[in-house]
Amino acid sequence: MEGFVPLSQDVLPLGIRSRVVEGINGLAMHILEAGFEEADRPCVMLLHGFPELAYSWRKVMLPLAAAGYYVVAPDQRGYGRTTGWDGDYGGELGAYRMLNLVRDALALVSALGYRSVAGVIGHDFGSPVAAYAALVRPDVFRSVVMMSAPFAGPPPLPFNTVHEGATHRPEGSRIHDDLAALDRPRKHYQWYYSTREADGNMRNCPQGVHDFLRAYYHYKSADWQANRPFPLKSWTAGELAKMPTYYIMDLDQGMAETVAPEMPSVEEIAACKWLPDDELKVYSEAFSQTGFQGGLQWYRCMMSEAHSAELQLFSGRTIDVPSCFISGKSDWGVYQRPGSLERMQNHACTRMLGCHLLDGAGHWVQQEAAGAGE
Repeated sequence: MEGFVPLSQDVLPLGIRSRVVEGINGLAMHILEAGFEEADRPCVMLLHGFPELAYSWRKVMLPLAAAGYYVVAPDQRGYGRTTGWDGDYGGELGAYRMLNLVRDALALVSALGYRSVAGVIGHDFGSPVAAYAALVRPDVFRSVVMMSAPFAGPPPLPFNTVHEGATHRPEGSRIHDDLAALDRPRKHYQWYYSTREADGNMRNCPQGVHDFLRAYYHYKSADWQANRPFPLKSWTAGELAKMPTYYIMDLDQGMAETVAPEMPSVEEIAACKWLPDDELKVYSEAFSQTGFQGGLQWYRCMMSEAHSAELQLFSGRTIDVPSCFISGKSDWGVYQRPGSLERMQNHACTRMLGCHLLDGAGHWVQQEAAGAGE
C-alpha cells in the first residue's frame, strides 16, 4: 500500500512482522504475523476489541507460533493502519454490522490462501465476531475462543405471538430512564458510545489521548484494586449500577471525565510490566491519528435494531465447534450482561471445553496474563 509505514520493529518482538493485505472486503487490512517462516502451518486468527489494535496480541503470538501455528492478527475495520473504512459519524453504518465484520475475517482467511483456520480467538468486541464466525461458517472457523465477552447466542425471534400477543421489548427500552432516575443518576456505556459526542470527548480530551488510554486501561485492569466482579442478579438499574463507572457511567460525564480520576501514579505506571509507556504509545499514536469513531460504529450497529435484526436469521443456532472462554478474574466484562455466561456454557456452545478466569488479570487478559499456562 502506497505510503504504508509498518510498525517499527522496536515495538514488535522479533519474529512478528507488520504488513498490509489488499482487497479484504473493500479494505487494505493491516496485519501482524508470526510463524510465517514455514509454509503450510495451520492458521490461528486473533481478533481484537475496543479500543485496541492487532498489537494487543503481541505477547501471545510467538508462543502460538512456537506451538506450530501461523498466527495472524488484523487491525479490524475502523482501527489502526487498516484503511478503506468510513470513520465519519454520518457515514455508512451498515459496513460495521456483525455479519460484515465476519465477512472481513473470512475474506482475510481466503486472501492468505487458507480454506479453514484451526481456531479464531476474539477478545472484547472481537469475541462476538469470533463467535458468529464459528456459528455461521464452522467449516472455516474450526474452533473458537471467546475472551472477556461471553456469547449468549443469537437474538431470538418473538415466539408464538399469534396466540399470546407481542411481548418483546428492546433490552434498552426502559433501562436508560431507570438508570437516570437513580439517586446517583447513571447511563450505560454502550449507549453512550453510540452518541455523536463520544469520539470527540475521548479524542480531544484535556488530558490527551495518551493519558486517557493509560487511565482507561488501568481502570479496567487488575491493577485497579477495586475490580472485584461478581454475578449480577438481573438486568435492572439497581443491579447494573453495582458495576464500575467505566460500564455504568455517571449521567453527566463522558468517558474522558469518567476515567481521569483513576489515572495511575508515576510509580504505578513504572510498575506496569504488561503495558509500559513505550507500548502504550503505539495505541495513543494510532488513536490520535484515526480517532475512535471507527470502533464506536460497532457499538452503534449493535444498538441499532435495523442493523442487528439480521442476526435473528440464526435464532436457535448454536456454536458446535470446540469452544472455550477465557477472561481475567478481575474482569467485569464477564458479568456485565447478567446470565450471558451461563447461557454460553449451557446452551449457546454445544462443545464448551472450558471456562477459565485467570488470576492477576482484568479486562486486558491477553496482555496482563500472557504467560498463564506456560
